[in-house]
This record gives sequence, C-alpha cells and structure tokens, in this order.
Amino acid sequence: MSAIGRNWVVSASALAFISVAGVVAAQSQSATAPGAAVSTAPPAASQQYDPLKRPLSDHEKVQQQKELKHELKGEYKKWLDEDVVWIISDQEIKAFKSLSNDEERDNFIEQFWLRRNPNQDSPDNEFKEEHYRRIAYANEHFAAGKPGWKTDRGRLYIMYGKPDDIDQHPSGGDYNRPMEEGGGQTSTYPFEIWHYRYLEGIGDNIDVEFVDTCLCGDYHMTYDRSEKDALLHNPGMAPTLFEQMGVAKIEDRFKSGVESLGTGPLSAQQNSKEFDRIDMYARLTAPPVIKFKDLESVMVDATLLKGPIFPFEVRTDYVKVTNDTVLVPITLQMRNRDITFTTKDGVSKGTVNILIRATTLTGRIAQTYEDTVQIEEPAELLSKTQDNNSVYWKALPLRPGRYRLDVAIKDVNNAEHIGRWARGIEVPKYDDDQLSASSLILADKMERVPSKEIGSGNFVIGNTFIRPRVSSSPTIPVRFKRTQYLSFWMQVYNLGIDDKSKQNSANIQYELVNLDTNKTILDVPDSSNKINPNADQITLEKTLPLASLTPGNYKVTVRVDDSVKAGQTGIKQQIAESAAFVVE
Repeated sequence: MSAIGRNWVVSASALAFISVAGVVAAQSQSATAPGAAVSTAPPAASQQYDPLKRPLSDHEKVQQQKELKHELKGEYKKWLDEDVVWIISDQEIKAFKSLSNDEERDNFIEQFWLRRNPNQDSPDNEFKEEHYRRIAYANEHFAAGKPGWKTDRGRLYIMYGKPDDIDQHPSGGDYNRPMEEGGGQTSTYPFEIWHYRYLEGIGDNIDVEFVDTCLCGDYHMTYDRSEKDALLHNPGMAPTLFEQMGVAKIEDRFKSGVESLGTGPLSAQQNSKEFDRIDMYARLTAPPVIKFKDLESVMVDATLLKGPIFPFEVRTDYVKVTNDTVLVPITLQMRNRDITFTTKDGVSKGTVNILIRATTLTGRIAQTYEDTVQIEEPAELLSKTQDNNSVYWKALPLRPGRYRLDVAIKDVNNAEHIGRWARGIEVPKYDDDQLSASSLILADKMERVPSKEIGSGNFVIGNTFIRPRVSSSPTIPVRFKRTQYLSFWMQVYNLGIDDKSKQNSANIQYELVNLDTNKTILDVPDSSNKINPNADQITLEKTLPLASLTPGNYKVTVRVDDSVKAGQTGIKQQIAESAAFVVE
C-alpha cells in the first residue's frame, strides 16, 4: 500500500496520518485558478545613496555627450545604427547610449543577444546567427541603390524572416481588381504581397504589400492597396466594373479615406478596416516585441525602482527527472493587499506580470519564463480578502550546477509597482551510486490528480497536486493554522534492489519534534518495500492534522536507511531531510 493511502493513529497525542485523498483542508489561501495564488517576498535590499551617481553639471553633461559621440564612431556605432537597428527597442538604445566604457558596451551587446536566444541550452546563439544571415540575404536580394538592409523589404525580412507565401508581380502590368474593390482591369506598378500565417505581437494571416512606384527596384511598404494602380490618377482610364455599369463614379474612389479603392461588394466592410491596416503598419515598423520589457530592464539594467516596492516571497525545490536534468519548482506568493485591483461588473481583478530567469555563473541564460497571472475576487468581498495569499508555481528543468535565479513581477494596474528577487541556487546532482532525495516539501494542500493531468499543470509533480507553503526566507519556517492540515512530500532515489528477491528494503522513519520543549510528538517507522517494493525510486506522501498540536515551533524529519544499497556499495547509505514549521 502506498504511503499516501495509509492511516496511522498515535493515541498519546491524538495525531493521525490520514489519506490525502480524504482530507478537506481548511484553506488560508485563496486561488482563483489552478496554479494561481498570492504571496509576498522580502523587499529588495535597501538602496543607499551613491555619491558617484550624483547629478551631472551642465558642463559635465556636454562633455559626456562629446565623449559618447567620439566613442560611438567605430564598431559600436555600426552595431547600433546598422546591425540591430531594426530589432533594438528605444529603451535599449537609451540604455546603450548611457554606458560609459567599452567593457560595459561589450557586456550589453552580449546580454542583448542572450535575451533573444530561443535555445538557452545551446552554446551557439541561434537568434544571432539567423539575424546576420538575414542581413546578408537582404543585402543580396533587396538592394536598390542602397544596401538591402535599408530597404523596406530588407527590414521586414530581417525582423520577421521569410514570409510563408509571396505573390509577386515584378513587371506590374495588367491586373484584375477584386470585386470588393469594384472589379475591372487596370495596369499596376511592380508590387509584391508577403503573407505571414502568424507574427508574434502582430496577429494571424498578415498580408504586407510592397509597391515599386519609382520603377527602380526600391519596393516600399504601403497600407494603401490602391497605390499600386498605375492608372489611378488618369481620368477615364481603367474604370472599375461598377463604374462601367454606372453604379459608381470614379470620383467616389477618392472619398473613401486613406485608400482610393472602387466601390464593390463588401467595400464598406473593407473601408472600415482602414484603421486596422494603419495600426498593423505601425506595429510592423516597430521592433519585434520583447515580452515584459519593463521587467527585462529591471533584471538587465538593475534600474532603481521609482514606486513602492511590490513585495513577494519565493520558494525553490528540487526533484530529479534524469541524471542530467532536475526539475526546479519555483513558488511565488503575493498578498492581495499588495496588488492593485480594478472593479468591473461586480468583479475585482488584479493582474501581475511575472518574469523568471536562471543564469549560469558565466552569465549565460539557462531558462527564461514569462507569464501573466490574474487574481479575481467578488467586489463586495475584496476588503475581507486583503490578507489572503495568491500563489504562483512554475517548474523549470535545469542541469545540475550553480545558478543565479532572478524573479521580477509587475502590478499591471500600477505601472511603477514592481518587485524583484535574486538569489544563488545550487541544483543538486543525483549520483546513481548514492542514496538521495528530493526536497522535503511542506504543503497546505495535497491530492491525487486525474489520470489525464498526471505530470502536467501547475503544482503537479507526477500524479500529485501539491501546493507548497512559502516563507520569506529559507531560514524562516513556514506557518500553519491549527485548523489546517500539514502535508509533506518527498521522493527517494537510487534505492538498492536485492539480487535475489528483486525488491528494495530501506527503513523509513517519520519524526515530529516540538522544538520549544524538545519533545518527540511522533516517531513512526515504515519500509520502502511496503510502498513500492520493486522500484529504485519511491514517493513519500503524508498528511497530518494540526488541531491537536499546541501553538509553537515544530520540525518534521524523514530518515531513510538503505541496508541493501550499503551492502552493494560498501558505503553507509543513509539520508535525512528536515523542515521546520510554526503552528499558530
């Protein structure tokens, strides 16, 4: 029988380990969606005044601009004005121009490419290589009295890559208008229509039209579909079908707005989309979107936060996937009172942007994750739920080693309400010859998940939904109320398998100690072969009611002693994982 299904009663303390599936725990946390809940993290370190960053005088500012102009004449100016001109954001330009020496510029350029690399595990930067390949392609195919990267087609190709389809008319000439443009035949300038099935930040089924009105090979991007009509401004020539039938007049074409199209079926509907076309044109000429770039600047530039700090708390755990991959669940907790809510139709809604990043000691980004979380409360209950917590959970796969973990959050309804958190973490390596264990996770909710949700979804590890409790620091115990249940979860790896019986046989001991009195409240033995006898990995899952515990400080410990593994390796194989908590 698995550990999650066993019921134990200790009469001296009236405590019981009971089945997780049968627990209806009193919840102190309020989550509005699976995987979403609230939390707080320690405020960022106090920001001290730096005398070296005093305001510059007018003379110093002028001198700084002169030096900057001189310094950016070489490779840095080429990088800024040519290499990345179509993909760098205004914020990044401002940050780059504020740097004071070449070392800072080199570091900025390295981070610029790292932020855009889609494969963080690759030693090569795929985005950078593809970007320079696109520049070379644009210079070879789109040059028109100027380098190809300066043309509109070159710019779009560099920014978004090869289109999914191109409708080319390199010589212009005869052209049959669509019926929604009035029908009929005309003659056009050379033009092309590039079709993209999807562009991030732009939308689905994007058509981009380029017209060569100078007949010089320099196709410019246009949102006016009538611009390719070479006979548009020649009265009486190339009338539309509706104009030939007397249903429409040629002068009506010049009354429709930004486009001079003929009248036809659905033409009114097409005219109503003119502002959509202008908006799409504006977005196509802007640098490709970097999600949550405000949070990106907080991480990359270490900018001083202007508004009140957005406090939140972070917990990290470690679960083995393979010898080379460890799952690192990251749990964030925020308080409702720290989130700005907007109320509409009786529902109060708070929105938080989250950016999580793991970086190696060499500065290479190993994992980046961005998400938006929404917390909803009935408007009439908002004042009563201010002390509720919302918890967010994301598991990142990482290789064993040391990382810097950065987390930044932003209160969407309060632009200057930003929080950030950074800490070094050591992702453990699980050796096949060594008995080992995952983190010991203390949770306020633990239950089986449906078979279709096994291994996926927020707060799900394997076949168990487990929502960790979070404290402000790894050295500060998590807190529970007496009305709640304490659940704990841990995996044990590399158990020895006996050659004859083909079973494991490790002794397991569960211990609960009152730290205030140093008294053992619970000391219960178990065996691995009662949980999963033929496996070298087992999962320990228990739930404990807290109603019989007096308020105070406690510690739960799980010990595993594997005699089979010890006999096979000749080395003592014991592990013990502990976690402290407070009962209120």
